[in-house]
Amino acid sequence: MSLTERDLKVIWHPYTQMKTASPPIPIVSGKGACLFDENGKKYIDAVSSWWVNIHGHAHPYIAQKVSEQLKKLEHVIFAGFTHEGAVELAERLLQILPANQQKAFYSDNGSTAVEVAIKMCLQYWHNQGENRTKIIAFKNAYHGDTFGAMAVSGRSAFTAAFDSLLFEVEFIDLPDQSNLQNLKSQISNLKSNTACFIFEPLVQGAGGMLMYEARYLDELMAHCRAEDVLLIADEVFTGFGRTGRRFACDYVTEQPDIMCFSKGLTGGTMAFGLTTCSQKIYDAFLSDDRLKTLFHGHSYTANPIACAAALASLDIFLDPATMENITRIENAHQQFALKIKDHPKIKTTRQTGTILAMEWETGTDTSYFSSLRDTLYNYFLEAGIILRPLGNIIYILPPYCITDGELNYIYSKIEQSLIDI
Repeated sequence: MSLTERDLKVIWHPYTQMKTASPPIPIVSGKGACLFDENGKKYIDAVSSWWVNIHGHAHPYIAQKVSEQLKKLEHVIFAGFTHEGAVELAERLLQILPANQQKAFYSDNGSTAVEVAIKMCLQYWHNQGENRTKIIAFKNAYHGDTFGAMAVSGRSAFTAAFDSLLFEVEFIDLPDQSNLQNLKSQISNLKSNTACFIFEPLVQGAGGMLMYEARYLDELMAHCRAEDVLLIADEVFTGFGRTGRRFACDYVTEQPDIMCFSKGLTGGTMAFGLTTCSQKIYDAFLSDDRLKTLFHGHSYTANPIACAAALASLDIFLDPATMENITRIENAHQQFALKIKDHPKIKTTRQTGTILAMEWETGTDTSYFSSLRDTLYNYFLEAGIILRPLGNIIYILPPYCITDGELNYIYSKIEQSLIDI
């Protein structure tokens, strides 16, 4: 029995209609920007395995550091105990984050990092005796699939079965020159019972790689600060170089109160989550009253193996060669976007840092359920490229180690697809 056949007997895959989906492709190894199936076919991982892999698959340096840690300490309860990896990782990350970020709280993944941030904000006000429970978020947002993260995500087919159970959120448009003043007025009208504003800085990933300008986000953040509305920057997707700088918040002058990280945190090696906060947030929980404790934790909080992977990934990330690769990919994307932007089958192109999105013209509105999705997905798979379209939007989001030859091959197949499809 093949691996695929065994899988179908026992596995339920994410975001997959198991009745109609094609059988899963059995991957047995990876190297650099590529994955290999059991028959030896090579696939360029152009979406970094759901945006997590930033340095390439089976990176020897990360593997070495994880192996060393496994032989020393695999896990320890993080309530009442600590370990070297957790302390060092927090120290090093806080040094490169916005200056107001002072404390690190570990969790398991991006969704839980967001849950922690939401609970921090809500309890921040509760601990001070203020009833602020309203949360502001952007339309089309995606912050995760656990209930709190779903609640602050845009209402969609993803959330439809649960909408009646999600807490109320005030959704606002992405800021631009035409609506900025109106958005500020909305926030001012809500400020008395608003706990926080959560946002994906510069790029809304699952929403369709929707992009907006840093200057307008900066103004919106400054207005929230003036109105005493706490700020949560969800950098689960945008962090660790994706937007062309270390973090998307490096494009703005205002500093968030709380930041969320996962995905690239371990270089794509394993699940890990991190929520950082300012001293102001942390201090609101310091009390002789134990009821003001942040009652949140996970069995694998600050797992030493994950910390080792994250520290190794950080070493590679801070190597100047990595930023050179990020810039190289960014420049290549810009040139390719210019080349195809006027093609009649391309509705629009969007690019920020290493993220390039192309929206196909379908004659109808953009839709996650566009029938074009499967056609595009299978076309590129056949060509040995993993692209996972968001409906009629295809995007390239490669590991930073991808070669120029591999990038050019992807671009050439996209051009060919505009002829063939």
